[in-house]
Amino acid sequence: MKKCLTGIILLALGFTVSAQVLPYSVGSWNSDSLGNHRAVIRVGLKVEAVQCSIPWRRKDLNPDQKEIIVISASSGKRITNLLCFNLKREKGEFIFEPVDGKGDYYFYYLPYRTSGSRNYPTVKYRYPVDLAEKIWKEKSLAATNLPEAIAIEMQSISSLHSFYPMEVIATASEKKEFLQLHQDKNFILFPEDRYHPIRMWDDLPYRWVSEDLKAVLSDKVQQGEYYAFQIGLFASQNDIRDIEISFSDMFSAEGQKISAKAFSCFQKGGRDWTGEPLLKKVPIEKGKIQPLWMGLMIPENTVPGKYWASIDIKPDGLEKQSISLILDVQEGVIPDHGDNNPERHSRLRWLDSQIAADNGVITPYTPLSVKGNSISILGRELVLNSTGLPEQINGSFTQEMTGIGSEQRQLLASPMYFEVSIAGEESIQPWGNNLTMGIISEGLVSWTANSETKDLKFLVKGQLEFDGFLAYKTQVIAKNSINLDDISFVVPLESGIGKYMLGLGRKGGFAPDEFHWKWDSYFNNDGPWIGDINLGLQTSFRDENYERPLNTNFYHEKPLKMPPSWSNDGKGGINLKREKNSYSVIAYSGSRQLEKGDTLNFNMQFLITPFRPLNTKSHWQTRYYHKYEPIDSILEYGGNTINVHHANEMNPFINYPFMTPEIMKDYIDEAHSKDAKVKIYYTVRELSNICPEIWALKSLGDEILSYGPGGGYSWLQEHLDGNYIAAWFVPNIKDAAIINSGVSRWHNYYLEGLNWLVKNVGIDGIYIDDVAFDRSIMKRVRKILQRGNPGALIDLHSANQFNQRDGYANSANLYLEHFAYIDRLWFGEYFDYNANPEYWLTEVSGIPFGLMGEMLQDGGNRWRGMIYGMTPRAPWSGDPSPVWGVWDDFGIEESEMIGYWFDDCPVKTGRPDVLATVYKKKDKVLIALASWANGPARIELNIDWESLGMDPEQVKMIAPAVEKYQEKTVFIPGESFQIPMGKGYLIIIE
Repeated sequence: MKKCLTGIILLALGFTVSAQVLPYSVGSWNSDSLGNHRAVIRVGLKVEAVQCSIPWRRKDLNPDQKEIIVISASSGKRITNLLCFNLKREKGEFIFEPVDGKGDYYFYYLPYRTSGSRNYPTVKYRYPVDLAEKIWKEKSLAATNLPEAIAIEMQSISSLHSFYPMEVIATASEKKEFLQLHQDKNFILFPEDRYHPIRMWDDLPYRWVSEDLKAVLSDKVQQGEYYAFQIGLFASQNDIRDIEISFSDMFSAEGQKISAKAFSCFQKGGRDWTGEPLLKKVPIEKGKIQPLWMGLMIPENTVPGKYWASIDIKPDGLEKQSISLILDVQEGVIPDHGDNNPERHSRLRWLDSQIAADNGVITPYTPLSVKGNSISILGRELVLNSTGLPEQINGSFTQEMTGIGSEQRQLLASPMYFEVSIAGEESIQPWGNNLTMGIISEGLVSWTANSETKDLKFLVKGQLEFDGFLAYKTQVIAKNSINLDDISFVVPLESGIGKYMLGLGRKGGFAPDEFHWKWDSYFNNDGPWIGDINLGLQTSFRDENYERPLNTNFYHEKPLKMPPSWSNDGKGGINLKREKNSYSVIAYSGSRQLEKGDTLNFNMQFLITPFRPLNTKSHWQTRYYHKYEPIDSILEYGGNTINVHHANEMNPFINYPFMTPEIMKDYIDEAHSKDAKVKIYYTVRELSNICPEIWALKSLGDEILSYGPGGGYSWLQEHLDGNYIAAWFVPNIKDAAIINSGVSRWHNYYLEGLNWLVKNVGIDGIYIDDVAFDRSIMKRVRKILQRGNPGALIDLHSANQFNQRDGYANSANLYLEHFAYIDRLWFGEYFDYNANPEYWLTEVSGIPFGLMGEMLQDGGNRWRGMIYGMTPRAPWSGDPSPVWGVWDDFGIEESEMIGYWFDDCPVKTGRPDVLATVYKKKDKVLIALASWANGPARIELNIDWESLGMDPEQVKMIAPAVEKYQEKTVFIPGESFQIPMGKGYLIIIE
C-alpha cells in the first residue's frame, strides 16, 4: 500500500522517467565520510523545496539500502530536509530543501564508515536515516508543481574510482529494446578495444546499447607490437557450455600476411607455470557477459598497411558468429612490444611465458654428474637401488660449513622402501631390477623403475635437480582385487641425522624419540624436515591432486587438499620413531580395498639439506637498510644494500612496481654510482587494484584471482562485485590489494615483470614478503636475476606461520623449497626470541640449510642473535650499527664461524643454558656469548687454546664498549664472570 501511495505522490509531483546519460568527471572531497561518488544537482532559484531525478545508472545492488548525503556546494552544509523516492539502480528521485538558494548541491550516494585495522579495513555502507523535519516533509509532500532541480553531472573522487564508461548500466527498457532488435541472435558479440576493459558480467553497459551493434574492431598498431583486444560474449538466450574460437590469417590489400598462429585467446588456454599446455572451457550462464581477451604479435618486419582477419566464435550447439579485425600497421618498431605502457595490455602475453624454464645450472651449484646409479650434486650424492628409490644419500659438507670437504656422512641407515601389508599375510617389500636412466642434463636427471608384488605394480618415476630437490611420482596399480592392511613408505635415517625436527604441527627443536601424526586439513603440513647441521632431509607426501594452499593469514580460505592415496579418509598418517641405529619416518596409508586396475598415486618430494655452504663473508659485508630514504644518509649510517618496500614514491603499489619506472631508475642509478645496491618489494601473494590488467585477470575466473567473501576497501566493493579476498591496504595512497590464487599463469607474468625490471630499471634483486609460489618459480626468479644482474640478491621475510590462521606451519619448513635460491632470511613478526636455542637454530637462523638471517620481532635479542650471526635489520627492527662497528674493527668477514652446535667448538661455557659461538681468525678471536638461563648466570670459559693457536699467558680478553649491548670489560683467562639474564657478551681475544 505504501508503494502505491508513493507512486501516486510522485506522479502528482510531475516526476518522469528519464533516459538521460549525464557527463562524468572527477571531483575533490573527503571520501572517508562521504564515499567516492556523487551527483551534481543545480538549483535555479531560492525556494523551500525542489524536486529532482538523478539518472545515475548504478551497478551496485539495493540502492534503497544506502544512505544519501546532500551537501551544499557553496556553504558545505548538510541538507537534512531530504525525501527519497523510488531509489533504483537506474535512477533516484528526491525532494530536498536548497538551504543556500541558487547553486549546486552534491548528492553523495555511496557513503560508508570504516572500522577495523589500518591495513585490513572493514568498510560498511551507511544505511538510510530520515533526518527531515516533520512540518517541512508534510508541506513538501502536499505541494504540487514543485520547481525542478537539474542533475548536471556525475563525479568520482578520482579517475580510478570512476564508473565511466564501462560500469554505467543500460536501463531495463534500453536492454529490452536492444534485445528485441537482435532477437535473431542466439548470443551477441561486442568487440572492444584494449583501453576499455569490460568490467560488468551481469549488466550491459550503456556504451554498448547506445549505438549500432559492431561487427568490426579497427585500431592502429606498430611493427613488433603485441596487440591485445577484447570481445564480450553476451549469452542472451541460452546457457553456453563452451566455445570454440578460430582465427584466420591477416591479409593486407597487397597480399602481405600475418599468420593466424600469432593469435591467442587467454580464456581458452595457454601455458601454465610448469610449461604444460593449459586447455580451458568457457561456460557462460544465460544473461551473463564473458569477456574474451585476445592478442596477436605483429612481426617486426611486417610491411606497413591495413590488415584484415576474421575471428569466428562458436558456442557448443549454436551457429558461429564472426568479428572482423582491421589493423593499420604503422611504420616504426615499438620498444619491448609495447610493454613499457601497461595500459596497452601487451603484457598479457606474459601469462604464457616460459622465461628461464630451462635445466641450466646457476652458481654456486655445479652440474649433475652421473656414474652408474650414482648422481652427484654440490656437496651431496644420491645412490639409487634397483627399485629406483634411494639406497643411500651422502653428504660431504664439512662441519664448519665454510667450504666443501672430503668428509662424507651417510644420511640413510638403510635404503628407503615401500612396504605392503595384505590382510592375513606378512608384510613385504616390492622387488624390481629394471632401473632405467632418462633425461641426463646439467641441471636435471630423471629415471624410471618398475617393481611389483604378486598383487601390485609399482611404477616409479624419479628426478633429481642440481639444488638437491628429489621428486618421485609413484603409481601403485592393483593386478588383482585385494584387501590391504597398509601401504607405507619408510625413510630410515641414520640415528645421528635425527637430531632436529621441523613440521607436523611441532615447533622447531630437537626431534622427539617417538611421534604420531594424522592427516588433517586444519594443519598446513604434509611432512617433516629431520636433520643435523650439515645433513638433513625434508619429506613431503603428496598426490596428483596437490595444489599449493594459500598462506599468511589466508590458509583456511584455500587449505591443503588431503591426498587420497596417503590420507585414505583419515586412516593415514606419519610416525617418527627412534631406534638404536636409526631414526625412521614412516608414512602409512591404512587399510583399503582395491579392485583390479585401481590406481593410487603415492608422490613424494625430498629436499637434501643443506643446499650449499654458508657464505659468511657475503653475510658480513651485505648491510641491509630496509627503508626508502636518501642514499647519502643510508651510506652514512653504514648500509650498502637498500630494500625499498612498497607504499612510497619510488614503489607505490603492492606487487605492481611498473607505474613509476623513471623514479625507480633515477634512484637506482644514483645508488650504483655510489657502490650501493637497491632491491625492491615484489612478490605475488596479493595484487594492487591499480594494476591495469586486473579486469582481464578477473575475466579468467578464479584462475589468477582467488574467489572469496569480498569486503575490504570501498574500491574493491564498488567495482569487483564480491567473490574476491581483500588483502593489504595502504590508506595514504588508497592502494588496495586482493589475494591471488595459489600458483597460476600469473607467476609467468611475474617472472617476465622481474626481467623487465632488471633490464629497464636495473634492480639488484627482490625482497620477498612470504612466498606465494613454488620452487619452480623461485628457481626461474634466480636464473633471471643471475643472468640479467649477476650480483643480484634475494631475501625472504616471513611472519611466523605457526598459528591457527596459518595452519600451524613452521615458516622454515613451509618455505624450505625456496632456500636454495635466496641469500638471506628475515624471520620475522611473532617469532619467539625467548624460545630455546634449538628453536632459534631450526625456526629462525637458516644455518642448517646454508643460510644466514636477521631478526625482526621487537628487534630480536641482540646477544642471542650474535650466536647465530644475526642482528636486527636497520631501521625497521632496531639499530645494528654498533654491532656492525665491532664486526668492522674485528674484521669478521675474514673469520671462520664455529657455532656452539659443533662438538669441536673451541670455546665452551660448561652449562647448557649459556652458549658460545666463535668467530676465528689467524691471530684474533671474537666470542659471542648468550644466556638462556632463568636468572644471572656465572660461567667460566673452557677455551681450547691450542685449537685457537694462542697462548693464554699472552692474550688480552676484552669486551669492547658497544652501545646498548655492553660496557667495556676486561676478562682474565680462567676466571669466572657473570652474565645478566637474557643477555651476553662480545669478547675479543688477541
